[in-house]
Amino acid sequence: MPLHIDILTLFPRMLDGFLAESILGKGVESGLLSVKVHNLRDWTTDKHKTADDRPFGGGAGMVLKPEPVFAAIEQLQKPGCRRIYLTPDGVPLSPGLAEELSHQQHLILLSGHYEGIDQRIRDQVIDQEISIGDYVLTNGTLAAAVVIDALARFIPGVLGEEKSLTSESFTSKLLDFPQYTRPAEFRGMSVPEVLLSGHHGEIEKWRLARRIEKTRQVRPDLLEKNQHEPDHQRNHRPSAQ
Repeated sequence: MPLHIDILTLFPRMLDGFLAESILGKGVESGLLSVKVHNLRDWTTDKHKTADDRPFGGGAGMVLKPEPVFAAIEQLQKPGCRRIYLTPDGVPLSPGLAEELSHQQHLILLSGHYEGIDQRIRDQVIDQEISIGDYVLTNGTLAAAVVIDALARFIPGVLGEEKSLTSESFTSKLLDFPQYTRPAEFRGMSVPEVLLSGHHGEIEKWRLARRIEKTRQVRPDLLEKNQHEPDHQRNHRPSAQ
């Protein structure tokens, strides 16, 4: 049974093109996963379709009201469903978490907006809170899109070449190596000779060295984390995004 994802947002049209294009669009079209976007205002009950209100205690901005969110989740949820709120103060999204989510049968992704959501929503109808980074967006719809894109890569058949999953940046705690294609000479710049040699062992050594060098320059924290892991958990396979 393919994974089904329901997205709750105040801005459903933001996802129209995203869900129809590229690899994700092909995955949806081929039935490898299904995604449905819902407008939270459909669960409001007043004539103005009010989904937010001023925060108790004062302060700037607006807060999503509990009534439409509770109603939407209670209507959409199925047994075994995982209900997720996208928020800057959630657990960081990682390849491991994305893979875990890809094995679920049903996800509900709640997009935060304005100053956030009523805490009672988080306390009662949310199972997990996820952040896509240490920054704040205008709304969580973009964050929901990132989560879907990240997890879809782990669904068998979505990617054209499955081996890329085992070797790309972050999967093995090293950043990616440089990529080159034709022509071998361009404006005085040459492709490294080792990549033209056909010697796969030497190519892998070169790629690993470039990955370690790049990681040391840009993300030394990843190397430190890798050094503290048991040997059997370390993965130094070359990458091919």
